[in-house]
Amino acid sequence: MRRLIAGCIVGLSLTAPAHADAPLDALQWLQRVTAAAQKLTYTGTFVYQSGAQTETSRITHLYDAGNELERIEVLDGSPREVLRRNDEVKCYLPESRLMIVEKRGARQSFPALLPASMAGLMDHYSIRKGSTGRVAGLESQSILIEPKDEFRYGHQLWIDTQSGLLLKSGLVNERGEILESFAFTELRIGIPVDRDSLKPRSSPDDWKVHNVRASEAKGDGGQWQFRTQLPGFRKMSGMRREAQGDMPGMAHVIFSDGLAAISVFIEPMAGRKDKAEVGHFAMGAINVYKRIVGDHLLVAMGDVPQAALKRLVDGVEPKRK
Repeated sequence: MRRLIAGCIVGLSLTAPAHADAPLDALQWLQRVTAAAQKLTYTGTFVYQSGAQTETSRITHLYDAGNELERIEVLDGSPREVLRRNDEVKCYLPESRLMIVEKRGARQSFPALLPASMAGLMDHYSIRKGSTGRVAGLESQSILIEPKDEFRYGHQLWIDTQSGLLLKSGLVNERGEILESFAFTELRIGIPVDRDSLKPRSSPDDWKVHNVRASEAKGDGGQWQFRTQLPGFRKMSGMRREAQGDMPGMAHVIFSDGLAAISVFIEPMAGRKDKAEVGHFAMGAINVYKRIVGDHLLVAMGDVPQAALKRLVDGVEPKRK
């Protein structure tokens, strides 16, 4: 569940030197992706792949009077559907008779993977145009985003040359291996959308509703401080998640460099049985690093190399009173 739940190139065209023409052109392609994902109406089918896991989903996105309405239905395995209106997300899990409601976090979903502002990306990534090709029957331009250090992964993007919509994306490790990919197999852009197709198939009248409520924490994470910063990553939010049932409350801090995102959860160890479960783990393209500090468990997860998680979390400590 944690996986479900953290613009413009301001002045760049005026200040970039003449030798930056090629990178600027690549950035303009990325700018098109951001606008297209939000303001186009489209429906299609895409495939997600991470290691041996493959999942097919159907997406319908409507932009109407400044509002975004979206429905994603997972077509494989257990039935799941996600409905979104602007920043409010509802996830329906029929087999559990559970609906989860939360505001959308810092990390966007395919095909809206890019930030509103591209400013600062080139400090930590090299961005260039690649080859052209076809994805889901549409002509596309590839954009290669390559990291300049060991704290982030690279990205390969294929963008529809006509609409600017992202058609395919790949997360690339330091060995050039694709860790995770999304790709449309069928897509229709700009056709009328029946609003009934944006309604949930499920009828959650007697379901359990889990409202993931979080209150903004003051300062830099309440009682905790992050002594080691990652270059290019900045704190997007710091929240205190309320206790739910037998689950304790926890602090949740999100960092992002605009493309990659790291969530750090800090929760009391009281009642936990996995005290020895620390160190590095992987869940597909998501790396996890766990560390115990005093009577608290620190869990960091994100689409970044393990080196980034370890550097960040090893520098977390309680504030001195």
